[in-house]
Amino acid sequence: MLTYSKTPFLLLAAIFFLNVVPDARLTAQSGKYADAFLSNGIGARALGLGGAYSAIAGDATAVYWNPAGLSKLNYPEFSLLHAQEFAGVVNYNSFAAAMPYGPEASFGIGVIRLGVDDIPRSRLPRPDLDLGAVYTDEDGTLRRNSPYADYLFSNAEYGLFLSYARNWSPLLRLGASVKVLQKGFDDNSAFGFGVDIGVQSNPWSDLYLGATLQDITTTILAWNTGRKEIIYPTLKLGAGLPIYSKRLQGKLLLIGDADFDFDNRGSVAQFASGALSMDLHLGVEYEYRERVAVRLGSDAGMFTAGAGLRIGHLQVDYAFLNNTELATSHRISASFVLEKKRYRRR
Repeated sequence: MLTYSKTPFLLLAAIFFLNVVPDARLTAQSGKYADAFLSNGIGARALGLGGAYSAIAGDATAVYWNPAGLSKLNYPEFSLLHAQEFAGVVNYNSFAAAMPYGPEASFGIGVIRLGVDDIPRSRLPRPDLDLGAVYTDEDGTLRRNSPYADYLFSNAEYGLFLSYARNWSPLLRLGASVKVLQKGFDDNSAFGFGVDIGVQSNPWSDLYLGATLQDITTTILAWNTGRKEIIYPTLKLGAGLPIYSKRLQGKLLLIGDADFDFDNRGSVAQFASGALSMDLHLGVEYEYRERVAVRLGSDAGMFTAGAGLRIGHLQVDYAFLNNTELATSHRISASFVLEKKRYRRR
């Protein structure tokens, strides 16, 4: 009878990470913005709060913000987001789904697509001539060497998240996401693989803490042209403080995240010193009787705002981002909780 052992698998994995990955790093180039499309985030509630969400993420969007938060789910949940980024030039969409498994664990999946579609690919009728030069075609007609749209293509970027979370103890939640990245620009394409890990804690009833380490293995994005780009780890540290008020008939939430990057972003970041940089995400939310919410935030210095409405098991959220250099963005998302007894966490 055949028996199964984990030893060969672990040995192969060790060989891969100790040999293949370091070799790729030696030949790869720093890709500061290789994962920039992932920095948009998912879920309009989080985006209205300026992207400060790692400490309180507890819905399906936790596959992105902090996979540890999936362990808070008691019912299956689905989330959709559509965004018109930068005056409608960029289309951004995401889908996330999560479900509890057993008494302590949860699984989740998320898909992100950012794309600029219908880009015309221009060509010259006579590439051997200067732009604007006059020439005679095959029919003897005089023509000007002007560019024309040969075909349309898309610049699309995709991210797939596969997540798992578990309650480690009453005060500690752990989670991880395996993510697959794919990019396409006309005839060029790239593929990458990364891992995120997260932790959440609620040491006191009125304080929530969270941390997410993205691309912990250092993600290598490999292009079909032979170019390789390195995506360095990003550390997110967050805290949230809910304040309940009978006078306000609701809850006031104060929340903040600090993102630490190690890829020498320089003046692009809010704060930088050598290769280390930091961006702050701050938000405040007032929720009235768990039905209506209004939000304000700062996403690395950019103003955000939003609102939410809960109708039964359906939550609809809107978020606004004011980018002083790339115009405004509007995001809307909807989430649905399958709150039925037979689907409740056992």
